[in-house]
Amino acid sequence: MSVCSPVKDALSTEQVRLLCFLLFRQGIVSYRSIPRILTLFDATKNLNLTKVPHFTSVINWTLRLGLGLLQQVKPQNEPWVAIMDHSIDVGTKKALVVLRVPMNIFYQRKGSVRLEDCECVGLNISEIVNGKQIASALHSIFQKSGSPTLILKDNDRTLNKGVTIWQKEQQTSIPIVEDISHVIAASMKKQFANTADYKRFTAFVSNSAKKLRQTKLFFLTPPKLRTKGRFLSIGKLGEWGEKILNIINKTDVNNKLSTKLKTIFAEKEKVIPFIHQFSKTAKIVSKVMEKLKNKGLNRVTFSQCRRLIKQLPNNFILKKDLLDWLQRHFTIKKQVTRYSLHVSSDIIESLFGRFKYILERNPQADMNRSTLLIPLLCGQLNKTKIEQVFNQTKHKNLKEWEQNNISYTMRKKRSIFFDKIQPKIGDISG
Repeated sequence: MSVCSPVKDALSTEQVRLLCFLLFRQGIVSYRSIPRILTLFDATKNLNLTKVPHFTSVINWTLRLGLGLLQQVKPQNEPWVAIMDHSIDVGTKKALVVLRVPMNIFYQRKGSVRLEDCECVGLNISEIVNGKQIASALHSIFQKSGSPTLILKDNDRTLNKGVTIWQKEQQTSIPIVEDISHVIAASMKKQFANTADYKRFTAFVSNSAKKLRQTKLFFLTPPKLRTKGRFLSIGKLGEWGEKILNIINKTDVNNKLSTKLKTIFAEKEKVIPFIHQFSKTAKIVSKVMEKLKNKGLNRVTFSQCRRLIKQLPNNFILKKDLLDWLQRHFTIKKQVTRYSLHVSSDIIESLFGRFKYILERNPQADMNRSTLLIPLLCGQLNKTKIEQVFNQTKHKNLKEWEQNNISYTMRKKRSIFFDKIQPKIGDISG
């Protein structure tokens, strides 16, 4: 007598929804790929799906979850840091994002902040970005989340103005921390950008890149000179220059290779002193950033960074700026927390990077309802939380949010425009 294998129960809608979400968030799979993957799993692993969802359903489920997380933001008693920034322009719009990170995260984590430590408490999309608009957005955001203990941001003028207006309107004075990366970049620019030595060095870098392209030595090409935010990663250039000089001067390098390199880098003599000084400066500030980003600002890192900064030449603007920043922020740290102070907004840049990666899958990228993915990329989500959010957030809520926040997209504008100017069939035949 044969024994029949038990019939496997079909997956519920909730289980399918959860699987689709995990494929998207954890598997980093595109929407259109998810139905194909489910079909393959169903055929080979017998998932027993009653129906494979269309990719548009996967999109709506994912965005509903993002909206639900945003709508469930509540005040909390524990001290927290508000990390805020604007995304890059996508289409004609920008998104203001505010993250909530516990003040004691360095004590818990014993390392740099991760996206799983954050909660997105604010998301505001706007075509017009000015101080009043930002202040209005912060008013709405902090009304739901409660006021932060600390605000961490870069030194963007518009963002500064918006925070200042909001503080005046609320008659509050929350300490503001300036992101260390942007402070160093701005000071490095002030220190070097207009000097003849630096201009000579960048010309040397550009010429070297041209000579190395389309050759077997292409792998020695210098880092690209960025137009925007160049000094945020300028240390890589100094490191490249130092390595090139070491290769050229190394005695055991193949003679033929050495001769070729000396030909390509014939102008090196003009920039050697600057490269050594610039590389040394870049190494010092890199060590400062590494300590502050991984451990925050506390008594130990304050002393360590102060010793490092004092190694810079006395006439350097960079030295004065960094020592001033260090002292000001250590004073803030003593006033607001016994834990290490957050001084880096890198985590929000990481968030924007992930969001941009997802957005670029769309050939007609625009700042649309896809911004609701941002809350999904933060925090830790378990099965219970996901089911709870789905049950409390309906598709009509998604439509309402889209109507209130994304009144149009570039695709909609394009469609309306062409519909208006397209001639009728009767006009063409006539």
